[in-house]
Amino acid sequence: MNARRELRNNRVALFDGIEEGGVRASPSYSSHEIEEHDNEAALEGLQDRVLLLKRLTGDINEEVESHNRMLDRMGNDMDSSRGVLSGTMDRFKTVFDPKSRPKMFSLVALFVTIFFIVYYLTR
Repeated sequence: MNARRELRNNRVALFDGIEEGGVRASPSYSSHEIEEHDNEAALEGLQDRVLLLKRLTGDINEEVESHNRMLDRMGNDMDSSRGVLSGTMDRFKTVFDPKSRPKMFSLVALFVTIFFIVYYLTR
């Protein structure tokens, strides 16, 4: 949450003082030194904004890369689960194949019979 707030504050600081058409124009001064000083101050402000933009784009780049890694892992997990599910479906098809129904019925009957025999012997 703090990262979002900091990002919002950085954006406000980045675009502070910019109007449509560029940087706010300062009133014209008659002295060359004052204009030079204003130009230096504006240049420093622009340098600060460029550094801020570089930092923001670096953070965005890291975020994108981490999301790409996460999506790759999730894609690999989905592929492996697809393989497991297709194997399970093949087993279900084998079990519920009409040709294997008599075998399945005899196997279930055998387990039920063994269960009752063990139950009555332990009782």
